[in-house]
Amino acid sequence: MHPDKWPEIKEKILKNFTVLNQEIITDDQRQETREIVEFKGPSGTMKVEWITRAKIIDKKTQYSRRIGSAVSVDYIYSADEFTHALKVYLWNEASADWQEINAQTLT
Repeated sequence: MHPDKWPEIKEKILKNFTVLNQEIITDDQRQETREIVEFKGPSGTMKVEWITRAKIIDKKTQYSRRIGSAVSVDYIYSADEFTHALKVYLWNEASADWQEINAQTLT
């Protein structure tokens, strides 16, 4: 989804539904920002996440051929390119957990 659409979607949610929780979570290690809005929707309690991450340019695997040695992966992130994702969840009372639903079917 194009990043210019997120403010429009967020505005519609804030205007039309009862907002239960709204927060922004930043993870500096993964260079990621999550903007979360929980609200009472037409299907019940829903959660929308807008995730912005730095684009991964390269990943380097460091390993040894010795038995029992560890493997580590170092990611190289872009400073000016980002990826965006929209995730929509519905609260499931039976399992007491969030169930992800396909955001494409909502539009």
